Amino acid sequence: MEQLLIPSFQEQVDLKRISNYPLMRYMGSKYKLIPWIHETFNSLDFDSAFDAFSGSGVVSFLLKSMNKKVYSNDFLNFSSVISKAVIENKSVQVNEEDLLRLINMNVNSDNFIQKTFDKVFYSKEDLVFLDKVSHNISNLSSPYKRALAYTALFRSCLKKQPRGVFTISGDLEKYNDGRRDLRITIREHFLEQVTIYNDTVFDNGQENASFNLDIFDFSQKMYKPDLVYMDPPYVPPSDDNCYIKRYHFLEGLSKYWQGEEIMENTKVKKIRKKFTPFSYRRTAINAFDRMFEKFSESTLVLSYSSNAYPDLDTLVTIMKNHKNEVEVRIKPHQYHFGNHSTASRSKVNEYLIVGQD
Repeated sequence: MEQLLIPSFQEQVDLKRISNYPLMRYMGSKYKLIPWIHETFNSLDFDSAFDAFSGSGVVSFLLKSMNKKVYSNDFLNFSSVISKAVIENKSVQVNEEDLLRLINMNVNSDNFIQKTFDKVFYSKEDLVFLDKVSHNISNLSSPYKRALAYTALFRSCLKKQPRGVFTISGDLEKYNDGRRDLRITIREHFLEQVTIYNDTVFDNGQENASFNLDIFDFSQKMYKPDLVYMDPPYVPPSDDNCYIKRYHFLEGLSKYWQGEEIMENTKVKKIRKKFTPFSYRRTAINAFDRMFEKFSESTLVLSYSSNAYPDLDTLVTIMKNHKNEVEVRIKPHQYHFGNHSTASRSKVNEYLIVGQD
């Protein structure tokens, strides 16, 4: 597993715990920026934090490891399941008896995944396993065990997918570079990932919570976080930033496609895109203004990138409408999306824009 290189601040965080957090191949992940983000958090005075766009959960996990009270949120259901497993969960693990139940293939399950995704992403064997294990997860009594099992399954599916996204289909052998991740079955991945995610579970002495909300529906008055960390979708200069397009399979899997509209005319069986105003030039500036206003009683920490819209000056100007002091911290960063030999790399400046009173 790739390890984080973190300076010595043992008094604030458990270094081994942070370095062992599972790297999930996730667009825009801050995994490699965690030491820098920690430096910023460590310079601020706060006891509770709201991670408004939690994604893979790595920043929420950093905050939890700093013994902060963490409210972790994402408008995608599968991301909120991850934070339920590793942030809200204090002590529950998937034990050996649970695991035997989970991998039991002698159950009368639905075959929705086999029918819907035949010849799209995975082999017949993998599709059967996904149907069976989904059925078995739903029968676990503990919501935290269900969340842990799903989180292990999400990472298993990502590892088995050549590009780590669900935008390509058909004969995936042309993307097969011989990696072990592509050679072993999803069942084998799952057995490994359950153990890995069991090891992420710990109690930091706080009542942490996971949410699956539009951030504008989060009750600032009820929870009153001291700090709000915001890493919204970036409006890119080209293409798009649609997380549903790239991770629709995980989003559907997290609820066995209940309540989701599948776009049958698409090769990869996408689900209907969820709207967020941060993804469009016509709505982004207003969305930032509304967000900063909503959380203006908290310290604001916005993570953003130099290759996105709006630009740094605009974001600083908007934040200054709501906070007395605004500081910008800049770090050169190279995004490496995927782990195949031709994975795209993008050199940018990463910003942390901090607003305080």
